[in-house]
Amino acid sequence: MKNVVKKENGVPRQFLGVDFVVLSIGKDTMVAKMLYKPTDNVPFHKHPNEQSGYVISGKYRLKFGGEEYLLSEGDTYSIPADVEHAIEIIEAGEVVDVFSPIRQDYL
Repeated sequence: MKNVVKKENGVPRQFLGVDFVVLSIGKDTMVAKMLYKPTDNVPFHKHPNEQSGYVISGKYRLKFGGEEYLLSEGDTYSIPADVEHAIEIIEAGEVVDVFSPIRQDYL
């Protein structure tokens, strides 16, 4: 468990071709910073983790629950566990995601 992580100590990872950094990990939550490139493709998928995010920069089209949401700097979202979702990268940027419970596949 890493309760406090300085930015230079984040753990770089990749999932579905998307680069990201695992930051703090608590008992029930995990914080990750997604580093989206215009060439990234995140198709519809689901996981047993609730996912909430904050858009630091970039532009995205988030799809879930039969809806599409255009997201940009300062926008936030929450996706319930086990709900199919996808994200289209319109403009490169960074997003902070919080997962609960911890995503074991991100460790």
